[in-house]
Amino acid sequence: MSTITLPREKLEWSLLGLRLGVFIVMIMWAIDKFIDPDHAAVVFKVFYSLPGLSNGIAYLIGVLQLALIVSFLVGFKQRWVTLVILIMHLGSTLVSFGRYLDPWSGSNLLFFAAWPMLAAILALYLLREYDNKFTIGK
Repeated sequence: MSTITLPREKLEWSLLGLRLGVFIVMIMWAIDKFIDPDHAAVVFKVFYSLPGLSNGIAYLIGVLQLALIVSFLVGFKQRWVTLVILIMHLGSTLVSFGRYLDPWSGSNLLFFAAWPMLAAILALYLLREYDNKFTIGK
């Protein structure tokens, strides 16, 4: 394995940028469950084959997501929290597979944004020992 030299400060700022970017997307998904729980119900029905999601369950999922996302943002238990975020996003990316096969239909093209976000989360997981900027875990 070869080694590269990189100024630690630049790496830490870059990883913080990735972490903030992922957080912004995920916080919007969590907030959506409170603002429009009916939308969450449609998403769970269409993509996860779970019909009849009540507002209360949508709110509970939103609370759990908020706790996870804030933990991710502040670097709490990075190994496990980032892994859970990675698995969650991998699942949501793969469950949308049919949308990638017909990219120019409706708003399917927007689903392709999931792939670079997945790559960003993977990078954050693999480089978590260097992701120290503004974290409580270090």
